[in-house]
Amino acid sequence: MITKSLQGRVAVVTGSTSGIGLGVARALARAGADIMLNGFGEPADVEELRQEISTLSHVRASYSDADMSRPAEIAGLIEAATSELGKVDILVNNAGIQHVAPVGEFPVERWDAVIAVNLSAAFHATQAVIAQMRERNWGRIINIASAHGLVASANKSAYVAAKHGLVGLTKVVALETARTGITCNAICPGWVLTPLVQKQIDTWAAQDHITPSKAKELLLDEKQPSGEFVTPQQIGALAAFLCTEQAAQIRGASLSIDGGWTAQ
Repeated sequence: MITKSLQGRVAVVTGSTSGIGLGVARALARAGADIMLNGFGEPADVEELRQEISTLSHVRASYSDADMSRPAEIAGLIEAATSELGKVDILVNNAGIQHVAPVGEFPVERWDAVIAVNLSAAFHATQAVIAQMRERNWGRIINIASAHGLVASANKSAYVAAKHGLVGLTKVVALETARTGITCNAICPGWVLTPLVQKQIDTWAAQDHITPSKAKELLLDEKQPSGEFVTPQQIGALAAFLCTEQAAQIRGASLSIDGGWTAQ
């Protein structure tokens, strides 16, 4: 169990008001890191979440509604975290969106949006934070990629392209920082029961006139040999470990947490 190993560190987690990002933010906070949350949501709900993380983990927690499709707002997110919390030691690039359609029918604007949020945002955030990490000779950059960063599925051209690109970006940043105290790694989850995946399940159920529970079972059977969803808590625990000194020589890795998906 990781306990307060990140005391005195500051983490920015994009897309952290729900799903995987929230699981990561909570894990880092439990390990002692101050947290800059980011994402969309009703102001009252987000404030309740911010207070919950701060109170339960005894850390400082701030929030920014920066839009991860806008480079200027991404830079503003890092600036706000630095101003409000003093620095940024840990960057978790998690924000993501999805669109499913065959290549020939894929709307150009959806392609651009998926690439912007799932790939370009990680570049812009990394670029915004890397200088201060170099100054302190310490940093952790964690990119939440996907099993789809390692293998492909039909009808997900933009998502697969973005996640493969994110794995590549991870390797480049790791090489550029190899002689420093900064590490960069990717976590590649399989199916996680997030709102994004639940939407796919509901769509499948509606199209095939089956129950959501049956669609969920079919989804897992198709890809994930364990037959069980990965949890945000499990991904958060892996992210927290990557931030420790014990993980200092894990660099440029793409760590699968996918119930055996990519072992096939």
